[in-house]
Amino acid sequence: MYASIAIFLSEYMKASALEQLSPSSIECETGAYHTFCPISCVSWLYQKIGGSFFIVVGTKTCGYFLQNALGVMIFSEPRYAMAELEEMDISAQLSDYAELRRLCVQVHADRNPTIIILIGTCTTEIVKMDLEGIAPRLSRELDVPIVVARANGLDYAFTMGEDQVLMSLLTICPDRAKSSITSGANVVLFGSVPDFTAGQLEMELRRQSVTVSGWLPSTRCADLPVLNKDTFVCGVNPFLSRTATTLVRRRGCHLISAPFPIGADGTRAWIEQICAVFGIVPEGLDAREQEAWDSVDDYLSIVHDKSIFFMGDNLLEVSLARFVTRCGMIVQEVGVPYLDRHYQAAELALLRRTCEHMGRSLPRLVEKPDNYSQIQRIRELRPDLVITGMALANALEARGIATKWSAEFTFAQIHGFANTRSLLELVTRPLRRPGQTHIDVDLGFVHKRSLDAAQQAVKHKVAPEHSNKINKL
Repeated sequence: MYASIAIFLSEYMKASALEQLSPSSIECETGAYHTFCPISCVSWLYQKIGGSFFIVVGTKTCGYFLQNALGVMIFSEPRYAMAELEEMDISAQLSDYAELRRLCVQVHADRNPTIIILIGTCTTEIVKMDLEGIAPRLSRELDVPIVVARANGLDYAFTMGEDQVLMSLLTICPDRAKSSITSGANVVLFGSVPDFTAGQLEMELRRQSVTVSGWLPSTRCADLPVLNKDTFVCGVNPFLSRTATTLVRRRGCHLISAPFPIGADGTRAWIEQICAVFGIVPEGLDAREQEAWDSVDDYLSIVHDKSIFFMGDNLLEVSLARFVTRCGMIVQEVGVPYLDRHYQAAELALLRRTCEHMGRSLPRLVEKPDNYSQIQRIRELRPDLVITGMALANALEARGIATKWSAEFTFAQIHGFANTRSLLELVTRPLRRPGQTHIDVDLGFVHKRSLDAAQQAVKHKVAPEHSNKINKL
């Protein structure tokens, strides 16, 4: 019965959302992707998956990126390493299997990991390195699970590296339980969140008599969930569309299409949709959501009627746009590197309902946005805040445009009722800086947060470069 209800609700919500937000209402540009490399997923997944060890198979550039961008010092002994490809590797003068075997044997002897994850990069794609063929052989020899995730720069956004890793973990998830599973409403959640946040989400569902039978990824490799045709799964992050597709097509799981538990409104809708699949009438959600909103009254007064522009970087944009609209902001544009209309159908539907509830027009949705065109639109729209990637943040800041790094939302705790304040704190931080004003100079629009810097710009006929050095983090 649960299966038929889940399929009906999932298809209904998808059809409804796709009807309301048809492809014609979602623009598509062909701009370059100014984003992090997906191998950056190693930085949070090696901490989430206890006992794991990541081996990134790439070039010196990959190593420099991991060391510098992630800021991990050698003496901290992180659980990842670089398998640096040299000329003889690329020209096929050395055996890929022999070289990787040597590294894996050394890692196994030094660290004794419970799982080894090989991360393929752009170079392994170009030289057609058969990592999928090598990994099973090494796994049998070392008697430790070894999986392959192709988290390379060919993806749309850096967060999709996690999507690739979760797909690789599906190959070692059991399809039968060692012991009988408790009857009733059980769901497996997929998506990486801190243990504390995971516990909060489990508690919220437990209040509604829904049991979380497992997480993907799990803290221990031995605790990976059972996945089969009787399993209900639900995502907590919007950038895991390939994992969702694999769960349905290869494991036969029942995917619960729900908005994502980001912000108080999203968390409530997420819980309600899971309860609806199991025929449960949720209780106490009005009080839980109101409690979360009451805790951010001071921040709501700051963002009310402020305009915001999402340039597109980490695939969280639709969920964040929905949340800030509910907070009273005016969303001018939502740029997103890639939009899976089926996986995010419930989120798109909630965005429309939120806009109608708040009396706002539906924001402009742009897939694969062209950054040059976006800059021109920013000059015309003059938003109070721009959510952008690191590649463009400094350029916009130098011209006095208030920005917030989109990567910060990836690493912050933004899920659940309890994290509503921390999420809104990130949004309001640039708006709480003193001395914001708007000034036009001869060279064009300049949005100033510092009156002195603006006056200097008018005096010298240039935009103030590096006039305000701010602490992003």
